[in-house]
Amino acid sequence: MTQSTPVFAPLPRRATRLVRIGKVAVGGAAPVVIQSMTNTDTADVLGTAMQVAELARAGSEMVRITVNNEDAARAVPHIRDRLLALNMDVPLVGDFHYNGHTLLSKHPACAEALAKLRINPGNVGAGSKRDPQFAAIVEIACKYDKPVRIGVNWGSLDQSVLARIMDENAVRAVPRDAGAVMREALVVSALESAAKAEEYGLGADRIILSAKVSSVQDLIAVYRDLAQRSDYPLHLGLTEAGMGSKGIVASTAALAVLLQEGIGDTIRISLTPEPGGSRTQEVVVAQEILQTMGLRAFTPMVTACPGCGRTTSTFFQELASGIQNYVREQMPVWREQYDGVENMTLAVMGCVVNGPGESKHANIGISLPGTGESPAAPVFVDGEKTVTLRGDNIAAEFKAIVDDYVATRYIRKAG
Repeated sequence: MTQSTPVFAPLPRRATRLVRIGKVAVGGAAPVVIQSMTNTDTADVLGTAMQVAELARAGSEMVRITVNNEDAARAVPHIRDRLLALNMDVPLVGDFHYNGHTLLSKHPACAEALAKLRINPGNVGAGSKRDPQFAAIVEIACKYDKPVRIGVNWGSLDQSVLARIMDENAVRAVPRDAGAVMREALVVSALESAAKAEEYGLGADRIILSAKVSSVQDLIAVYRDLAQRSDYPLHLGLTEAGMGSKGIVASTAALAVLLQEGIGDTIRISLTPEPGGSRTQEVVVAQEILQTMGLRAFTPMVTACPGCGRTTSTFFQELASGIQNYVREQMPVWREQYDGVENMTLAVMGCVVNGPGESKHANIGISLPGTGESPAAPVFVDGEKTVTLRGDNIAAEFKAIVDDYVATRYIRKAG
């Protein structure tokens, strides 16, 4: 089915350097990369490896793990080995604060096993210790040829940089407000740290920057500024986004604006999981942001109506949820067997008002009967009505139609 060209489209990605992290390319013309982070005790080798594998299967293309003490540092190579035994070659990113210089020096196998190091200039050391400890980490990154994300965060901003920017602001003819000073300090900290890393020998093509805040408007302002003042790849994320719909909405609001402007090379959705909830939700949200914006495709997505007084039955809701879950479960198999299935579009509609029209716009669509309508559900394939389903077996029959479409419309991979 031929899709119409959108009137509006994201601006071309800004030109950045290409950084290779294991098998993953970040920046340049590479697609926007999704990453996530574990919340296990890294010293728990099995538990951490299992969560990394779960995140990778969900679609995380890099996974960050905390390396906060010697037990965690010793565990990293074993986590890497467990993942390779599972045929999981997902790049591991080590997250270092306060003692990274010591841990990496004492545990070279940890440095070797990681695909990237993440360091926070605000937590690398204070006063006279800051530069030597920062230099020590950079030198280890150079020794093992590891890229580095210099990740600034307004919750742990380098106080010496902030103090300097505040002093400079105080003598301006028209001082900026406190928010503008804070944003400038974030950008300056990131850029000056990157410049120091290059002075210490790290190649510019081994550096990624981030400057995270928890306010949507501040995040947009900071990254627009950072994008104008550097050509390093940028990692986007609203830090401490929150739980549930709040975290999802806030992250989407911020990242969508930046991605639409061509800013951002890798993203993470920093959701607080529900107690006992799956960590993979942040990966699914990241995928859905990129896919609904037309930047990447990961899995067939289902268009469904919200329901109204015409749709007092919940059957269309149950079918929409079931089909969305079904295609997500099938995608790992389909991806191995067929090319392009992730671009398939589906529609599950609840009544005759918009049902047939929306169904015709999708590759496969079904228009279920609303309240008082004839108990019949026409199915449209690439805009043409092919069958009308009735009875108690509609869900299974519709899944069979989806399976048949995949098997007959997409090219089977060799081997």
